[in-house]
Amino acid sequence: MANFSKSNVPQFSVDVYQNEYLPEGGREVSAIVTVTATGGGTVGTAVAAPHLYSPGDGPSAAVAIMVDCSGSMDYPPTKMRNARDATAAAIDTLRDGVHFSVIGGTHVATEVYPGNGRLAVADSATRGQAKEALRRLSAGGGTAIGTWLRLADRLLSTADVAIRHGILLTDGRNEHESPEDLKAALESCAGRFTCDARGVGTDWEVKEVTGIASALLGTADIVADPAGLAADFTQMMETAMGKEVADVALRLWTPVGTAVKFVKQVAPTVEELTGRRTESGPRSGDYPTGSWGDESRDYHVCVEVPAANVGQEMLAARVSLIIPQPGGTVQNLGAQGLVRAVWTDDMAASTSINPQVAHYTGQAELAQVIQQGLDLRKAGDMDGATAKLGRAVQLASASGNADTAKLLAKVVDVVDAPTGTVRLKAKVAEADEMTLETRSTKTVRVKK
Repeated sequence: MANFSKSNVPQFSVDVYQNEYLPEGGREVSAIVTVTATGGGTVGTAVAAPHLYSPGDGPSAAVAIMVDCSGSMDYPPTKMRNARDATAAAIDTLRDGVHFSVIGGTHVATEVYPGNGRLAVADSATRGQAKEALRRLSAGGGTAIGTWLRLADRLLSTADVAIRHGILLTDGRNEHESPEDLKAALESCAGRFTCDARGVGTDWEVKEVTGIASALLGTADIVADPAGLAADFTQMMETAMGKEVADVALRLWTPVGTAVKFVKQVAPTVEELTGRRTESGPRSGDYPTGSWGDESRDYHVCVEVPAANVGQEMLAARVSLIIPQPGGTVQNLGAQGLVRAVWTDDMAASTSINPQVAHYTGQAELAQVIQQGLDLRKAGDMDGATAKLGRAVQLASASGNADTAKLLAKVVDVVDAPTGTVRLKAKVAEADEMTLETRSTKTVRVKK
């Protein structure tokens, strides 16, 4: 893990939104914690013209691009060509000085460029060589994604850099290794690099691709039409090149007698973090958030406090941001937020729900009922699926999540959105169902 100079690191700020008032005997405290990173340097502006850009301008970075080369990538033949073009576009987006490699993935992982267990350093010459090497990519063989991830990890670990990132493209199911092998690979790679995962076409398994992205704190999406790959790869690489600091953790301190019920990211996507806590001291735990550029994310923190009498108040939790350093030390990013509890007999104060908390509770439920509805539909329980997807339509409509509402309308006929009255469509395009499932965790932010 590399050290950061202060100038590399964006300025972080923390805002807490909550209703701090509890009725007598009330114990559950919920807060939305907004974390914002700004002004981390010139990285974002340089993405558009990476070659005009001196290597020292951004944080040191290494990227591994993993391209599915299994036999199914030849059906249709344009798929492999689109994957080569997309990888070339991503290579063009690398800024000078970034370490990189291209991996061909089948039932084994192969170094396509530069080879010999090394990473190349991006400049006009190596970009050209890498694009030349892509011509050798051909389809044939099976799919064992864990082997691709382990090779990416080995290669990325050879560079002493601040940011390590993977991009993974697959078009099929992970049929040539056991789910346990993939899980073990993800566990060994977690915390070592972040990874965006994309499924191309409609023959891959949504839960596999979203599971990879979730474990490695990256994004997941569907590219139903392979012709869209180049634009998607370019955007993914631009985002990766805009990251300025890695391994940021949300540190949560709670007082004696207080228990953490859950911690989850709720914007821009719903991501459960509760089970990823690592203890960092008495009553203190760290939750990984991955790499940051100039951006803002929202987290829902829920704690259970000891019951108290009217008029009492306490600090229920303290949130801060840290970067772990070698030798067990941490760099504190200087931003913190306080979650409070105040007991009152004012019914109006203690029963009102904070609008941010209410909004994101609804967005988390929306993601959950879409998953449940689609699973029930696959299992043949049409009544159960109708009820869950109807609730999803109702939540999407109420919260103004227009993107999700549009995706839902391709799977159900909406009779009345406010009441969630829907009918399942008799015929649903596989790409539409997979898009809804893949993007089900995308949320809209509350209008502050």
